[in-house]
Amino acid sequence: MRTIDRTVSAERVEDLIAVFGSFDENIHRIEEAFGVTVVNRSTDLKVTGEEESVDKAVRTLEGLLSLSSKGEQIDEQRVRYLITLVSEGNDSQIQQMAKDVVCITAKGKPIKAKTVGQQNYMQAIAGNTVTIGVGPAGTGKTYLAVAAAVAAFRERTVNRIILTRPAVEAGERLGFLPGDLQNKVDPYLRPLYDALYDMLGAETFQKYQERGSIEVAPLAYMRGRTLDDSFIILDEAQNTTKEQMKMFLTRLGFGSKIVITGDVTQIDLPEDKVSGLKDAIRILEGVEDIAICRLTSADVVRHALVQRIINAYEKADKKSEMKKASRNTQGNRQRKNRHES
Repeated sequence: MRTIDRTVSAERVEDLIAVFGSFDENIHRIEEAFGVTVVNRSTDLKVTGEEESVDKAVRTLEGLLSLSSKGEQIDEQRVRYLITLVSEGNDSQIQQMAKDVVCITAKGKPIKAKTVGQQNYMQAIAGNTVTIGVGPAGTGKTYLAVAAAVAAFRERTVNRIILTRPAVEAGERLGFLPGDLQNKVDPYLRPLYDALYDMLGAETFQKYQERGSIEVAPLAYMRGRTLDDSFIILDEAQNTTKEQMKMFLTRLGFGSKIVITGDVTQIDLPEDKVSGLKDAIRILEGVEDIAICRLTSADVVRHALVQRIINAYEKADKKSEMKKASRNTQGNRQRKNRHES
């Protein structure tokens, strides 16, 4: 394949600086991903390499410049994600990434969906009464759900925020922890507290909690209640039983919204128990006003290594399943041969 040159022009120097990143790290990442050379000349970027690779690098650079011109932050995760989109031929989705702010944190930081999968997740929450978000660690399932809940609370479309988790991993060890029941389960609910502290600030959160406007509690506290005018989030839902999930879903009251999040690859239930999350996905798929969003490793917004770890585990799981299927097939064949003989 022949070597070619193409030029990408930036309208503003600020956008060019943003795309380059600290010590040109973003440009180096693009060069490594596509096997090209990028040289800066004033407000132009000259890209050199094989034709197909240059085309992909140019589309990535144009996408980054476009996002920067719209005020989007260009960071390592954003660059990695655009490289993935372009490599898979999905760069038409790049323009969807510059969307509205979901929520402003207590420190004034805007919270936005950073991937197309996350945007679809936010749209599902906005457009449905019940949303189930399934995906691996680091895809922002819980954090974005809390951001949406705080935004709805600030806009007064709901009167309460209720965050809950099944206290499955704690099991019998709860009894050995000091304090009353709330003190015992608080450490397990800490990730939910952290997200609320980030959005509201510790003092504001405590004020709303004392008023009863915000509640963070284990799933067992939901039994027997009807939750009206509330934004309810069930986190770590893969660790609910079928009975618990049905109980939770039937707590839904008028003017309320439910978001259920979980990762079906991290189930901590005993082997004889079916995950309520997996069961709910099977039963509720296609039901009106219920959305099921599946996030993938491409939507991971943590350290780059998290994405590689998830992919490695998925690859290992597939190999394990193939070996198991092969052993079953071989065993069936042997039983058939013994029967025939």
